Amino acid sequence: MGFSPMKAIIPAAGLGTRFLPATKAQPKEMLPVLDKPIMQYVVEEAAAGGADQILLVTGRGKRAIEDHFDRSVELEEILEKKGSAYLDAVRQVSDLSQLYYVRQKSPLGLGHAVHCGAAFTNDEPFLVLLGDIVVPRCDILPQLIAVYEQTGASAIAVERVPDERISRYGIVGVEPAAELQGATDASCYRVNALVEKPALEEAPSDLAIVGRYLLTPHLMELLAHTEPGEGGEIQLTDALMALLVDEPLYAVEIAPNSGFDTGNVLSWLETNITLGLRDDRYADELRELLATLMTDNDTSRK
Repeated sequence: MGFSPMKAIIPAAGLGTRFLPATKAQPKEMLPVLDKPIMQYVVEEAAAGGADQILLVTGRGKRAIEDHFDRSVELEEILEKKGSAYLDAVRQVSDLSQLYYVRQKSPLGLGHAVHCGAAFTNDEPFLVLLGDIVVPRCDILPQLIAVYEQTGASAIAVERVPDERISRYGIVGVEPAAELQGATDASCYRVNALVEKPALEEAPSDLAIVGRYLLTPHLMELLAHTEPGEGGEIQLTDALMALLVDEPLYAVEIAPNSGFDTGNVLSWLETNITLGLRDDRYADELRELLATLMTDNDTSRK
């Protein structure tokens, strides 16, 4: 089956309470990772992965996201007059794929946020990218698309996590998928179970869902009938479990350090430091700074 551009949904309606008070008046998705907001990384990844139309599911207080991806004529004119090197970077932000917006009016969970895009996807397969996961190399979506091209089935990205972190994620049980041999360079499996945030002893594996999905239209149909679970929220994992009854679901194991979680302060700091050390613009000075800080901290403890 030949590949054609897909639509993508990016849920971004969360309140960002783990970053308060920084997110009292700005969306957590607009917090910077190096010199770009988190959401720009996600939109750029969707565009690089072949999404020609992208729906951002936002909420109250998220207007800054729309403003960021809009043209800023006044700013561009000022940068152009100054001959600023930032002009191209600013223009590129507004020249990404066609963006659309819809509001999730009540915080009813990830499944509900995705279903807000039902009219947008219009009975077509679609991508979902969680708005707090940064994938700088943009190498996950092509692997999911490769699986879909071969099978016509949904595919999700997973990664192995240590035992102490299993209870934080949706965890999948898997079995070999010989039919996917050679589909991608990554290990591919057929999913046979999903458990949302299980205790270690109840987890079917150590493979955690990492916030990148390629889903068939049937998943959107199932979300329309998915009952709210814990906390009154409609969980995407519950709909995926229902999907397993009707259709195959595949998992693609991504390489370590492919995706970075920015959902809490510590992981956001880790993302900034890790990507800073990978970036030639900052790497040398950042290493020196970190070495100095470590030395100063060691001295102050004595």
